[in-house]
Amino acid sequence: MKQAIAPKTISIRHQAFQPISHTDIYWLSGAGMMINSHGTVIMIDPLLEGFDLPLLVDMPIIPQDVPHLDGVLITHCDNDHFSRMTCLDLSAVTSAYHGPHYLAQLFAEEKLPGHGYDIGQQFEIGPMKITLTPADHVWQNEKEKYRQIREYRFEDYCGYWIDTPEGSIWLVGDSRLLDEHLQMPEPDVMLFDFSDNSWHIGLDNAIKLANTYPHTDLILIHWGTVDAPDMDAFNGNPKSLEGRIINPERIHIVAPGEVFSLKR
Repeated sequence: MKQAIAPKTISIRHQAFQPISHTDIYWLSGAGMMINSHGTVIMIDPLLEGFDLPLLVDMPIIPQDVPHLDGVLITHCDNDHFSRMTCLDLSAVTSAYHGPHYLAQLFAEEKLPGHGYDIGQQFEIGPMKITLTPADHVWQNEKEKYRQIREYRFEDYCGYWIDTPEGSIWLVGDSRLLDEHLQMPEPDVMLFDFSDNSWHIGLDNAIKLANTYPHTDLILIHWGTVDAPDMDAFNGNPKSLEGRIINPERIHIVAPGEVFSLKR
């Protein structure tokens, strides 16, 4: 199986962490994101080192080069989203870690300063108002080795809706399509997973979601960065969207580390 590969990585420099007069969004590769809103900087699901599968791209930044973070947001416990190694190596420069309540337990195990939230709960980091949105990703309950650890619950997984002074950013997260996903206010930007996997949104449902919000910019994520040709969760192909997305000019195929600026 031939994989689609993301554009060549662009390194994230120290300037990306400085005060700015708008909001910048960076894809870190995989499912990871970085957002700088008026000098307040967060990362979501950063996986910057130590993954157990080979990669197709270089990381745009390594933990040792991150000068500061005002917060790290984690959507769920899978190791391509909650990279314990990355989070530990970022801990000296990170104010706090945020996620569903189960993630807060995992933060405590690693002695990371963390906060846990209910789905639908809102908190603030600088000018960003952040709300946990629902996600359906309890695949572990189908596997005996994970069921022996615990029963995973719906509320252990989330996406994030982020209101900034320039507009709204929505990361749906790893999730099957839910009715709630089709009833949101129209976001300005969607961090768009379109992998055709049964525990992700699936290609047809990803297109349905995108066309429910026909004016939302789509930043493609969770594709083209992990060398795993037999694992469909990592193998979205932007060509599969051609001719199926209303207003296709809003599809943004960015490189890891490339900036997308959100301005009024």
